[in-house]
Amino acid sequence: MKKWALLLVLILGVAFVSFTKDDSVYEIGRISTPKGEIFLWLYNETPKHKASFIELAKKGYWDSLRFNRVIPNFVAQGGCPDTPEGFTDSEYLLEPEFNDNLLHEYGALGAGRDGNPDKLSARCQFYIVQNKKGLHRLDGDYTVFGKVIKGMNVVDAIVDVKRDSLDEPLIPIALNVDIIKLNKKELKALNFIVPYVK
Repeated sequence: MKKWALLLVLILGVAFVSFTKDDSVYEIGRISTPKGEIFLWLYNETPKHKASFIELAKKGYWDSLRFNRVIPNFVAQGGCPDTPEGFTDSEYLLEPEFNDNLLHEYGALGAGRDGNPDKLSARCQFYIVQNKKGLHRLDGDYTVFGKVIKGMNVVDAIVDVKRDSLDEPLIPIALNVDIIKLNKKELKALNFIVPYVK
């Protein structure tokens, strides 16, 4: 093979590898609790809720709060408590982003809200579905904007604690929520079960 042809093959090979290399980095939610860590995939299909969660996590909004409502076979709910401030302050309200493909399955991450007719999300409050059969009666009423990709054993432990008549844990379960950035190789190395990432 002539030198120029060999050089051309080498250049094309390098270009192909560079073109096909996936350097994508994903923003993953991480909730640290006394029971362990929960890792969250945030859906691109719900961009406002995803951006809001990332913003509040980076600001440390939830880091002084806790899981305030835990119910076996239902949800672990965290963030702001059920107070008027959490549901009426426009700074913390979001238009719903319902999606027929994002359902209340085991491990789904959803946005809390009160009974407002526009179904506006209280972005300061989130819940994780703990019912293994899902909670499909909530589909189309509450926005699902993510999914647990590791740590459902932690969620199961959280809802199993002793709680009072309002379903609040007798021993507070503190939250520390942050965002970590991982590439595909790192996600696989940590055995995360991630939608859309092959």
